[in-house]
This record gives sequence, structure tokens and C-alpha cells, in this order.
Amino acid sequence: MTGTPADPAPIVACTISRDVQNFDLLIEDMETLLGEAWGDLGFDEALPFLHQPEAAEMEFVAIAIDAIDEGELSYITEIIAGAKALGIKVILIAEDVTPASLHQLLRGGADEFVPYPLPEGELSAAVERLRTPDPVPVAQAPEGSKVKLAGDGDGVLIGVQGLSGGCGATTLAVNLAYELATVSAGNKPPKVCLIDLGLQFGSVATYLDLPRREAVFETLSDIESMDGDSFGQALVSFEDKLQVFTSPADILPLDLVGPAEVGKLLDVAREHFDYVVVDMPGSLVQWTETVLTEAQIFFAVMELDMRSAQNTLRLKRMLQSEELPFDKIRFALNRAPKFTDLQGKSRVKRMADSLGISLELQLPDGGRAVMQACDHGQPLATHATKNPLRKEIVKLAEMLNAIGADSAEAA
Repeated sequence: MTGTPADPAPIVACTISRDVQNFDLLIEDMETLLGEAWGDLGFDEALPFLHQPEAAEMEFVAIAIDAIDEGELSYITEIIAGAKALGIKVILIAEDVTPASLHQLLRGGADEFVPYPLPEGELSAAVERLRTPDPVPVAQAPEGSKVKLAGDGDGVLIGVQGLSGGCGATTLAVNLAYELATVSAGNKPPKVCLIDLGLQFGSVATYLDLPRREAVFETLSDIESMDGDSFGQALVSFEDKLQVFTSPADILPLDLVGPAEVGKLLDVAREHFDYVVVDMPGSLVQWTETVLTEAQIFFAVMELDMRSAQNTLRLKRMLQSEELPFDKIRFALNRAPKFTDLQGKSRVKRMADSLGISLELQLPDGGRAVMQACDHGQPLATHATKNPLRKEIVKLAEMLNAIGADSAEAA
């Protein structure tokens, strides 16, 4: 490189890959973001460079990998560790990499993950997040510290699974958890935890207007070493009545955690809370069986339409073929016909008979107020106290609380 009168721009970042030409969109985004203030390194060059004095001045590195690089995971992990030791942030950019490999690298210390091909503006957004100080430890640590409870409980586990998109499963989970937390008029209301296991598009945080804490991802990435204290730090309090484990801030693979990890998460939650309500993802995953097996109550939310009927049949066939407890599922019909709608009631009966299920729990249509409550981040108890859907959920919470109280007395 020939000399120029002006000093070259300092290098504040670099890409690290087998061949950066395989990631042309990354080159474009780095040039747009940093101009000429970035460099490129091969995997073999990365560690020697990190031992040079100029490396300490860098802000971040973007490590780009694809399926071919999965054989080099241990070496790439060393590169991540070397960067972190210098205080350099790490953005992981991956294409066609298995979730297990991605999980290993994220646990190795990568700060951000962006899929390749790069979505519009994602690299810039990731860099902005790296540059923004995390406000969570200052603003919300006290709320996490409130969850230092005696670890001697055996809470009731309630699963909520939607059988079709938009059927209202999350609405039921959120409002049921809130009503359970406020159902007792006594001096000691039940302790309730709401867990959003929709690792990709979970919306519990949206429905309660809560922040998605980085501690959630950290907890999910290392559940093996989780205890009551670390679990509590990942929780966010809603009105000091309900503790919430939100979905992560970024989209993660559904198999980032396995049955054993989910089982431990549920065990720790049940140890510290009287009720644990789990909002399940729309898809069935390898740990759905874990929640279904451990839950005392498992609601499957559906509507009076063909897609719900077909999905119920498919679920029934799958669970019965695997000899899983299909009979444990309690089907909840959302937007059920009014009691004066005799034709609608007849349709409900025919549907239940044809599917071989019981539809004892029928939730009325709450109308636009339900969507408005969700958009405002408020439970129905706050936004629309007299809403018919809210009234039915209150009845359900009272019934569950009564059953829980009777069980505790019997024990």
C-alpha cells in the first residue's frame, strides 16, 4: 500500500472468515457502515493478529461462517475467546449452520448473531446494540432480586398451546396468569410465573409491555448451571404481581434448548412459584412432550373452524401413536358462540363429537377490546374489566385456585 499525506483511517473492526468473498453482502454492509475503517482476516490470521498491539483498538469483529466451517468450531471458539479477552465485541454471521453449532459458538461468547444472507439493516442494528450500554442491570436488577424466594415449593404447571395461528393462546396465557396472581383477596396472593417459550415470535412481552432482557438468552444458553438466583435475574415483574420470563430479544432456533434443559427450567420455576403458566410456541418441538408430561393442566386453544379441527386430529394421531398423554389435554374453544346461538352451539357439539374430544371450556368472543388490550400492553383486568372473555378467565382462575388450595390442604 503506497503512502499518502494523510494518515489512513484507524481500523475499528474486521471480518474473520474462510474467504470473505463468499459473503459479498457482508462486504457491502461493512463498507456502508464503516467506509474504509475495517479490515479482513482469514481464520489462520485471526489469532496472531489479536496478539498485536493494534488489535486492542478495535471495536468489534464479524465472524462469518457457513456449513463448511463447522469442522473448525473449536478454533473459531478460540478466536472468539481471544477477542473477548481484549474487550472486543463479537458478531457471529452464519449461513446453513446447525443449531447445535450455533449454540456452541454463542455460548463461547459471541455477543450478537445475524443470519446470512444479511437481512436489510440487521448488521447496522447489531452494531448499534453493541454500542449501546445495557441499561438492564441498573434499571431492572431490583425487579429480578425480588424473586429470591424460598426454594421449597411445588407449583402447579399449566401449559397453553395454540392449535392454529391467531386462536388466542397467548391472550389466554397472559390473562390467566394475571388473574391467578390477583385471584386471592387475602394477604397472601399466589406467586405466579409466566414463561414465554416462543423462542422465535413469542409475544408475552408485547402483551404486557415489558422489556426483553438479555439475561433471558444468557439463561437459555446455560440452563445447566442455572439456579434460583440466576433464574430470578432473568425475570421481569409486572405490577409487582406477576413475574415474567419473556421470549429472547432475538429470534433463536427452537431447538436451542432440549427436553432436559426445559425440564430443569420448569423445575426451578415450580420450586419458587405457586403457579407456572407456560405459553408454548405454535410449532411442536422435541420438548413439547416435556411440558405436556410435567404439566398438571395443559390447555389446547382452538376455534370453531376447519383448520382447528384438522390440526386437532393431527395432534391426536401424533400423540396417540407415540403413546403420549393425549387425555391430559383440556381443549379450550375460543370465540365460542353465545348461549343464545343455538345453531352455533349445535356446530360445537358436532365438532366435539366428530373429533372425539370434550369442549367443556368455551371462551366467549371478547371483541375489539381484546386486541386493544394486547396492543396497549395491558391485561383485560386493567383495560376492559367487564369484558365477557375476562369474566370467563376469572372463573377459570378461581376454579384452579380452589383446586390448588384443596390439594395443598390434603398434602
